[in-house]
Amino acid sequence: MEGSIDKSYNLVAEAFQTHHSHLIAYVSYRIGNSDDAEDLVQDVFVRLMEYGKLLHEDTIKSFVFTITNNLITDYLRRYYKKQEICSYMMESAANVVRSPESAIIAEDLEKHEKAIMRMLPPQRERIYYMNRFMDMSSEDISKELCLSKRTVENHLFIGRKEIREHIKKCI
Repeated sequence: MEGSIDKSYNLVAEAFQTHHSHLIAYVSYRIGNSDDAEDLVQDVFVRLMEYGKLLHEDTIKSFVFTITNNLITDYLRRYYKKQEICSYMMESAANVVRSPESAIIAEDLEKHEKAIMRMLPPQRERIYYMNRFMDMSSEDISKELCLSKRTVENHLFIGRKEIREHIKKCI
């Protein structure tokens, strides 16, 4: 039993030495990404080791290329499916953003947010406003107001929490 396992590992090691560089070039050409190609080729040899007793000198080359082609097919299938999903999501997001109903809802929510923001303590209100409506980072706000970054982050955390709780009640 041990002899056949050692023989299988030796066959895989020899196949790796013989075919590794050719497979990387082939896979890179097919998928257009050399980093992913190296990962796929490594997966080929990992899967090859799973075949154990089925490996023979006569069949190992065909196993290598069959596994390689199957992994390329799987990779490309996932890649194009991901592209399709991303495209769909972008189209859906664009449609949602452009709809008149969503614009009215967004305006209404913003009015509620600003009303709630005015109920915050003055410093927290100012920090929240600078972050949310002026797109300033915590670091920029801390420099402008001469506060520690941690103080600004605490005010933002508490302000966001309070506004979120009030808006949940509105929705």
